[in-house]
Amino acid sequence: MPVPRHPQSTTVDLVVVGSGTGLAAALSAHEAGLSVVVVEKSRWVGGSTARSGGAFWIPANPVLTDEGSGDTYERGAAYLEAVVAGSAPAERWRSFLDHGTATIEMLRRTTPMRFFWARGYADYHPELPGGAAVGRSCECRPLDLKLLGPDRKRLRPAVLSAPVPMPVTGADYKWLNLMAKNPRRAIPRIATRIVQGVGGLVLGREYAAGGQAIAAGMFAGVRRAGIPVWTETSLERLLVEGDRVVGVELRHDETTSTVRAERGVVLATGGFDHNLPLRHAHHHQDLQDWSLGADTNTGDGIHAAQEVGAGTDLMEQVWWFPAVAPIGDAAPQVLLAERSLPGSLIVDDTGRRFINESRDYMSFGQRALDLARERGSLPNMWLVFDQRYRNSYVFAGTYFPRAPLPKSWYEAGVAHRAGNPRDLARSMGVDADALHATLARFNQFAAAGVDDDFHRGASAYDRYYGDPTVTPNPNLRPLSGNLYAVKIVLSDLGTCGGIQADGLGRALSAAGVPIPGLYAIGNAAANAFGRTYPGAGATIGQGLVYGYVVGRHAAGKLPTQARPEGR
Repeated sequence: MPVPRHPQSTTVDLVVVGSGTGLAAALSAHEAGLSVVVVEKSRWVGGSTARSGGAFWIPANPVLTDEGSGDTYERGAAYLEAVVAGSAPAERWRSFLDHGTATIEMLRRTTPMRFFWARGYADYHPELPGGAAVGRSCECRPLDLKLLGPDRKRLRPAVLSAPVPMPVTGADYKWLNLMAKNPRRAIPRIATRIVQGVGGLVLGREYAAGGQAIAAGMFAGVRRAGIPVWTETSLERLLVEGDRVVGVELRHDETTSTVRAERGVVLATGGFDHNLPLRHAHHHQDLQDWSLGADTNTGDGIHAAQEVGAGTDLMEQVWWFPAVAPIGDAAPQVLLAERSLPGSLIVDDTGRRFINESRDYMSFGQRALDLARERGSLPNMWLVFDQRYRNSYVFAGTYFPRAPLPKSWYEAGVAHRAGNPRDLARSMGVDADALHATLARFNQFAAAGVDDDFHRGASAYDRYYGDPTVTPNPNLRPLSGNLYAVKIVLSDLGTCGGIQADGLGRALSAAGVPIPGLYAIGNAAANAFGRTYPGAGATIGQGLVYGYVVGRHAAGKLPTQARPEGR
């Protein structure tokens, strides 16, 4: 449905601004009987969801139950209470738990998606009460993007692509990194995905996994429901009558239009990932525009909500992700498994370690910011590894072990190599004695299999991305021979501070009072988990659940206060 190209008024029950997990809100509201329109600033549908790994983290959800995980609501509650630790209102994470099952059941009914449990992908803090070493993360099975028909061209492209057509799930990624070390586990997975990808093309199908699959699945459900998605349409302001938000003013090209929303407006506009003045004000002046969030995420929804009196919270919080320092306009290459694999360590510009390299990426970024506040500037960070590591593992988009690091990395000073620690340090520009001592100390720990300084490998999460062929600690091995160093910067998956919201997804004023007719979900809202990242897919998980919640609440299908459904 095209956006009106001249000023006019349209009325629907619910306007959803943003087409990432905002699509879940549209599906929920439509199933509850409301008329809905989705508004998207970009030319693409899918938001940051389409650029993500695509996992969702929802404790005790039906996928986990069906596959025998043994997870329970009570364990999920114990874990979230421990991990959030008062950094977000309890009603936020409790409502997330209360409605998780209903959300997945709704998505199963309204979309072509089918899900699986990424068994073994541990929670990010599994040692806390209620934590799960076997994990709670789930994914969408590879999905045929041709289900979108002519709208296939409107789906936001993925961040990364495989060298051959193959849908790679997050669960596959772990083993792709280990293809040289554990071919018996890796090769069958790779072969299956290549057959699925290449064979699908022969049959006229285009299989995708990860964020592409989950965004496409919701988009297919929205298309099937007949819900219009207006792209290249920006939110200008919220319309207010009395104390109630009653609609939106939109802009498409040079044309302004208004849409009246009888039941409310849902802000699912993402965070302020690419708004550098805001990033500098709330995070750090040294940050550059290296976010992996959708390029249109500049805080529009947060600003519009503030204009009508909404409060904000957790604006200093970000889904941080360390990455290889990009060159020019290239996108950052994130470092996930690379930081956990044995034969590597990370140092700062003093030549010393400062963290358990295998920690979850949000905690990694928070530690780097702590150093920046102590020292006044963001530290230069380096991932140091040896030739054996390079021969054994895939590295940051190089696709195959032994593949040389790009020549451009060396030319730009992003990568360095040398035959010993002191020569490597001089090339990197760090203290040679410090780096030599750091490697000597690290090698002693690695030989013993115990990291006395930072406890790398002690957590089940650390070990998930380790190398199971290395014992006694899959995250530790002494470095020797030729050495490499690759510069690391702080990228992120998006900001996660934003509009204050309650357990029903209602936007709150600075005084904590619900603003009638206004909802906020996803990264437009303050993180339901406060200053923490509970597990892989918690970003998408809370977006999906609160999408379900606000759709049902706008339709009058939820009580005034959230409560467990079917419990």
